[in-house]
Amino acid sequence: MAKESFEHLLGSGLRLRLIRPDDEPRLIALYGRLSRHTAYQRFFAAMKRLPTDWAHFLANVDYRTRLALVIERLDADELIAVARYEPTGDPEVAEVAFVVQDGWQGKGLGRLLLHELLAAAGARGIRRFRAYVLADNSRMLRLLSRYTRLLERKTEAGVTELVFEAQG
Repeated sequence: MAKESFEHLLGSGLRLRLIRPDDEPRLIALYGRLSRHTAYQRFFAAMKRLPTDWAHFLANVDYRTRLALVIERLDADELIAVARYEPTGDPEVAEVAFVVQDGWQGKGLGRLLLHELLAAAGARGIRRFRAYVLADNSRMLRLLSRYTRLLERKTEAGVTELVFEAQG
């Protein structure tokens, strides 16, 4: 999958694409639209604003060992969801993280992002994944349990660690 060619138009005026460095301000704006609860579930911290250096780091990936997909609203030039993977200490496992803006949750975007992110990782030779999910984040736990093949699951201090592979 070439970096330049990955883009899908979705219904409802949405587009799924790879993140770009110029998405930094859109990441900050997305964070500002998240409820405190959703922001906490993604970052395990409640910040008033996504720090500029974090936005820079998150928007600048190498598209191989670090990759992020975004869903944007075409009519508003804004991001509504992000999925990413990052390297871990184990070269065969990538860590994943997802966030979907509150008003867009429950519409299948998380499932779409999960599928596309795991496919992109698979095309780059990454087959195993790790996610750290707050134990009360039932939506994310259900998504990963339903659409991946869980290899390990353990909960400690309110955080569930999952190790999984793509299904079939």
